[in-house]
Amino acid sequence: MLEESKDHEEIIERVAALDIGKATLMCCVRIPDEDKPGRRLQEVQSYSTMTRSVLGMADHLHALGVRRVVMEATSDYWKPIFYLLEAAGLDAWLVNARDVKHLPGRPKTDRLDAVWLCKVAERQMLRPSFVPPPEIRQLRDLTRYRVDLIGARTAEKQRAEKLLEDAQIKLSVVASDIFGVSGRAMMGSLIAGERNPRVLAEVARSTLRRKIPDLVEAFTGHFTDHHAFLLATMLARVDQISHDLARVEARIEELIAPFAQAAVHRLDEIPGIGITAAQAIIAEIGLDMSRFPTAAHLASWARFAPGIKESAGKRKGRGATGHGNRYLARVLGEAAVVAGKSNTFLGERYRRIARRRGTKRAIVAVGRSILIIVWHLLSNPEARYIDLGADFYDKRIGPERKKRNHIRQLEALGYRVILEPAA
Repeated sequence: MLEESKDHEEIIERVAALDIGKATLMCCVRIPDEDKPGRRLQEVQSYSTMTRSVLGMADHLHALGVRRVVMEATSDYWKPIFYLLEAAGLDAWLVNARDVKHLPGRPKTDRLDAVWLCKVAERQMLRPSFVPPPEIRQLRDLTRYRVDLIGARTAEKQRAEKLLEDAQIKLSVVASDIFGVSGRAMMGSLIAGERNPRVLAEVARSTLRRKIPDLVEAFTGHFTDHHAFLLATMLARVDQISHDLARVEARIEELIAPFAQAAVHRLDEIPGIGITAAQAIIAEIGLDMSRFPTAAHLASWARFAPGIKESAGKRKGRGATGHGNRYLARVLGEAAVVAGKSNTFLGERYRRIARRRGTKRAIVAVGRSILIIVWHLLSNPEARYIDLGADFYDKRIGPERKKRNHIRQLEALGYRVILEPAA
């Protein structure tokens, strides 16, 4: 039986497409021919990616009546072009390059790529990628840079630890954190020229003083002036990055306060989510959830939902989620692991899945649950997170499962089971 299709096959009358490079871009414009109804006029022109040239192109598109401009996500070259056209009042669309791959067997040039993209766009066969508003873009730059700074500081700390190992200084074997107060004091004494293991061990503070005999053994090595110079340089780099990190975090707090402080505190109530994680999540998905019609759309966009591949009536693959936003995936993964250690509904969900399917699948499943909770909290400013409790499965699902199992066992023995509630 034929059913009515919900597709609307509508040709966009006036559309432009850009093939963007670092120095130049190719712009293809397609508009209707006023003299020949049903026919199209096409213009392909090259522009510089300098600001004045891009603004001139925007004026030209306005003169032609073009409103929608489509471009591929080419490295980071698309960003300034997108922002300039957006500010000029054009409806800029960013599309995934995989959605507009050129047909095989045809020549590939910048000009032909722009024409192909324009033809596909005018038939509305593309979906726009999510590009957040300006204030979220600024917040995203800061939160992503914070991640990069933390990575750089961690790498510098690892170099310092390797240097100590090279000098046969086994401080990391005795102290859990060699960059704590005691560790930094002892490394400072090493840099200052102290080589006596007993004197170095006595620099330890607080609970680490219980391990003074072990510290004496750990500092028995061959630390030289060469090691001292390198260690001083590395520690200076660690301190500088820590200073920069503090400035970035202060700037994030200042930027997010006017429009998202309340949302950050509501997300902070989710197990595994702290202030830093809440800021990062908002920076990646924004506050306006109308961009994602349902929580499932958001999970699919973030690649926290299994992909479906079917051929000849059979499911293919292992239901992998694919690679999505790595910054968001990092935050959700860390939150899922932290939640898994808590005595909450999410913690019990993590442990139940980990026992049956392994920790990797548990991280993805709980990360998806957290993302769905985030969608609901951001969709409704009045909503608050309420934990179902670690005993949710035992109270709600456990009794029902036991009842079904007992009924099946009795029916297998030939009995007909009728259940009546107790008085």
